[in-house]
Amino acid sequence: MSTQSSTASTALLAVDTGGTFTDLVLLREGRIKTLKIPSTPDDPAQAVLDGIASILSADNAFTLLHGSTVATNALLERRGAKVVLVTNRGFEDVIEIGRQNRPQLYALVGHRLPPLVDRHDRLGVAGRLGPRGELIDALDDSELGELAGRILARGADAIAISLLHSYANPDHEEAVARAVEATGLPVSVSCHLVPEFREYERTSTTVVNAYVAPIMNRYLGRLSDEAGAERVTIMGSNGGTIPVDRARKEPVHTILSGPAGGVVGALTWARLSGHDHVMSFDMGGTSTDVSLCPGRPLRTREFEIAGQPTAIPVIDIHTVGAGGGSLARLDAGGALRVGPQSAGAQPGPICYGRGGSGVTVTDAHVWLGRLPADAFLGGDDALDRESIRSPLEAMALRLGKNADDAAEGILAVADTAMERALRVISVERGYDPADFAIVAFGGAGGLHVAELTRRLRAFKAIVPPDPGLLSAYGMLASPMSRETSRTVLLSADVDDAQASLDATLAELESQARSEMLDEGASKEDLTAELWVDARYAGQSFELRVPASNWIQRFHDAHEERYGHRRETAPVEAVTLRAIVTAPPPPLRVTRLREAHGPVQGTSMQVAFAGARIEASRIWRSDLAAGHEFVGPFVVQEYSGTTWVPPGWQVAVDEWGCLHLTPPFE
Repeated sequence: MSTQSSTASTALLAVDTGGTFTDLVLLREGRIKTLKIPSTPDDPAQAVLDGIASILSADNAFTLLHGSTVATNALLERRGAKVVLVTNRGFEDVIEIGRQNRPQLYALVGHRLPPLVDRHDRLGVAGRLGPRGELIDALDDSELGELAGRILARGADAIAISLLHSYANPDHEEAVARAVEATGLPVSVSCHLVPEFREYERTSTTVVNAYVAPIMNRYLGRLSDEAGAERVTIMGSNGGTIPVDRARKEPVHTILSGPAGGVVGALTWARLSGHDHVMSFDMGGTSTDVSLCPGRPLRTREFEIAGQPTAIPVIDIHTVGAGGGSLARLDAGGALRVGPQSAGAQPGPICYGRGGSGVTVTDAHVWLGRLPADAFLGGDDALDRESIRSPLEAMALRLGKNADDAAEGILAVADTAMERALRVISVERGYDPADFAIVAFGGAGGLHVAELTRRLRAFKAIVPPDPGLLSAYGMLASPMSRETSRTVLLSADVDDAQASLDATLAELESQARSEMLDEGASKEDLTAELWVDARYAGQSFELRVPASNWIQRFHDAHEERYGHRRETAPVEAVTLRAIVTAPPPPLRVTRLREAHGPVQGTSMQVAFAGARIEASRIWRSDLAAGHEFVGPFVVQEYSGTTWVPPGWQVAVDEWGCLHLTPPFE
């Protein structure tokens, strides 16, 4: 029922740090061992180190695969480094001007978060390059000689450098980087991070990297020094792993570190079960992450977090502030709201008994009986249901409801937020949810997936084994990868255009392969994909297509996306990309034993649709391949609980996945 290595080797330990729990999955000599411990938000590394000490012996050799939310939280909470931005004189306000996007379309007075760099800390320098990298104005050597002192005088913790057209010619940026080396501060250079056009996004990405670099450098440095691992690898936002040294220099690539592992894990299990068109639904303690996978994870470079665009390759993930720890409250108009505020790991939900006072989604499940109080973390820990009574009844009184109705109302509000997120990634992009299965994971995913499947009319739900640990499992199944890119802005009509493109693509592939070899990959294992971001001349945005026969592929992609094509219009290659990957460690999955006899559950009471009903409860470890049963059922296991409403059918496949099918209507 678990992923296993096909060969005995150094142990692999995958660790996913979340807002409420830190999950550990140990793969050693074909055996799996799991652990969930409370996160330590004030010092995230401590929970990781404590978990390593608990799950491993002191003399065990292991490789650490880590997914972290440290960079994400630093951005969301605006507690990153003090950054000084060095740019061209006259362009200091690019990161504040941004684009003309209006996220609050109908607001009379719009609101936007302030830039990560204060106006006083943006330093303009002389010098200018043209769009082809040609020299227009030279740098001022005397000005560069004073630059380090000016930066230190501002009390900077990190430096971001973004100059015009550095994607075409990096000389000016590299000269500025050499000039500020004397500061001893971490330096983020745009031509190394994002050698692509669109100055605002390139500058924003460089600033974000600088903003989180000191925090991530300390955090990952501590793990490298104290974890005792032979090697430390970090989950990247694009679904591949990166070495820890690169993650310390380029932490912007870890912004979606943990959620990316979940998408890879969800698709891996779904494919084993015969499905590759899925929506991943990861409901944790603080938030819910959803992603559409129409046969593969979708990736994007148009990603924004905390109001800051980051032009790096990421798995296309949509996040909402609804999780098991999300707090319920009544707004000024008396309406019930859930999240985005969370009880977090400390104090956590009321039922944890750690001093929590606000009713959470988890408390509502415990009160309704869908999360049995005596089965938390496999029965190793007990929840306090009675402590929920007083605050829940006080909320119910204000709503004019009883406690059961108030608890069901909390779940309904949370479901609505998550339904909206799933519609964003499917319906709003032209996909019919009926063509997809919803793969539920995270500690709370199995408690909500049936209702969300019903609301979206998806054809089924799938709950993999150990759902609360799936993001960590995904790290074990993630390849190592490196993407290189370069903006070329070359029309296909230009003489020798294809020869120029082929030469640049070969150079990018060679660079990516070389970097992968430097990071420890085996030459024989490497595979490469070459891509072209293309557009019709005069368009503002591009479509990515494979480099082979790219012009025809672009026409086809444009027609599929927009409903028309312009065969006679010139096509322009904007940015070229090479993605080189190495496979993850060899893994296999053990089939479940065959079922003999029906499922045997014990009786319990659960609140559902305004009434108390009889339901059955069973431990997932008692299920076997071929078992089938009809809800109401509560399926318990160490890392999560699955609620099967009345009439829903459940089938257990040979890999241990639960397939939930709604009743016929």
